Amino acid sequence: MSEIRIVRDYAYPPTRVWRALTDPDLIPLWTATGAGARAEGFAPVAGTRFRFVAKPKPGWNGIVNCEVLEVGEPTLLRYTWTDDGGGDDTEVTYRLEPVGDGTRFTYEHTGFTGIGGLFMAQMLGRIRRKMLSVGLPAVLADVGDDGRLRPGSTLRVKS
Repeated sequence: MSEIRIVRDYAYPPTRVWRALTDPDLIPLWTATGAGARAEGFAPVAGTRFRFVAKPKPGWNGIVNCEVLEVGEPTLLRYTWTDDGGGDDTEVTYRLEPVGDGTRFTYEHTGFTGIGGLFMAQMLGRIRRKMLSVGLPAVLADVGDDGRLRPGSTLRVKS
């Protein structure tokens, strides 16, 4: 079985990182370094069914179906991840922990099987590393203490 595990430290408190990871208006801003998916119907509440919708690409309709399994705000979010076109039923977990004045964020995506799963984990792993190294830090830097983008922010959702 293949999996993705990425650990990043951010110089912001867990509440700010949580907000960037779970606010449906902010999610497409940090995922813009990947496919720019927006979370339709998402709420950090166990049992919530939602989907990520991104621009379709050859061989992919751009839709991933999900269900929130577990929430422990502001330190844990766990949800299912299933490509609308088939493939493995996988699971994504976000873990946040305070480290000094900042936050350690651990991203895990598990449940990939077979050669197709290995390929998918490698491809998604590259995309997720970029999102968490480039996209999320940009959003964290542009979000104010009120949880909204600062006036003058140049961050925009990809069309």
